[in-house]
Amino acid sequence: MPKITFRELKKQNTVNQPQTIKEAPGPYSLSGRKNKKATEAQDGSRHFGPKFNKDLGQHILKNPLVAQGIVDKAGLKPSDVVLEVGPGTGNLTVRILASSRKVIACEADPRLAAELVKRVQETESAKKLEILHGDVMKQQLPYFDVCISNTPYQISSPLTFKLLLHRPLFRCAVLMFQREFALRLIARPGDSLYCRLSVNCQLYCKVTHIMKVGKNNFKPPPKVESSVVKLVPYNPPPPVNFEEWDGLLRIAFLRKNKQIRSNFMTNSILQMLENNYKTYCAENEIPIENNLNFKEKVDKLIASISFQDKRASKMDIDDFLKMLLVFNQNNIHFC
Repeated sequence: MPKITFRELKKQNTVNQPQTIKEAPGPYSLSGRKNKKATEAQDGSRHFGPKFNKDLGQHILKNPLVAQGIVDKAGLKPSDVVLEVGPGTGNLTVRILASSRKVIACEADPRLAAELVKRVQETESAKKLEILHGDVMKQQLPYFDVCISNTPYQISSPLTFKLLLHRPLFRCAVLMFQREFALRLIARPGDSLYCRLSVNCQLYCKVTHIMKVGKNNFKPPPKVESSVVKLVPYNPPPPVNFEEWDGLLRIAFLRKNKQIRSNFMTNSILQMLENNYKTYCAENEIPIENNLNFKEKVDKLIASISFQDKRASKMDIDDFLKMLLVFNQNNIHFC
């Protein structure tokens, strides 16, 4: 018998095989397997809009139940003007428009702003929508009653305080944040996440946790879980100079688990406070004490309110207000 090589045998088998039949596009192949592309084309689930930029925090909320839950928690009235920060493609916006008088949507990405306009332009709600183009942190915010935001994570802190210091006061804000940031906002004295952010926020508003939102509710999914919180500003707001208040907290939370006295006894802090003290006295024609030992002065003030053994991690708002008052009464300021 003549020898047949492996290459010749493979060639014969290929020739004898029947030709494969090319399948026509459809939701199922001949083998019964689902054709993904065809199904997406038929049910409209495939996204053909602009690509989202993760660097800009563009994670679009896609779950309609979560979106409606956020709008419901805002308690919108037909007369309300709503500020929405980061509307994206409008999954939240269309629900807000249905329950309010006007929506001012602040969007930094012109592509997404165009998508939003296109989405509502042929509806009855189109005349109620106003687009505010640009970075919200560089904008002077207009009047609004309620703020709703799927917040880009990188502006969470500055946006929160921009809203809390906004005047006139609004009724409430329902904001989506990264889970850890949201938990910092609601943390109480003694909690591991209690920090300067917690105290600052809770001075100006009542903050409550509304719901947890998993990463799979967004497109594209972020790397972290999210939470929704509701801020209700105190009306009237506390008569506290924010720069002074925040300056005190910065020192107190340098090492929040150390005795607060030790934070004030560092040379750099004492030098800054002494300069502020002398400047304030000079501007207000207040005589400076002879042979002033500023370190001893600060130490005595802290001891006078029995705070030398206190730790910032366990001090509440009243404690910090008491400390600020004592320093200010003795012409020591933090800004």
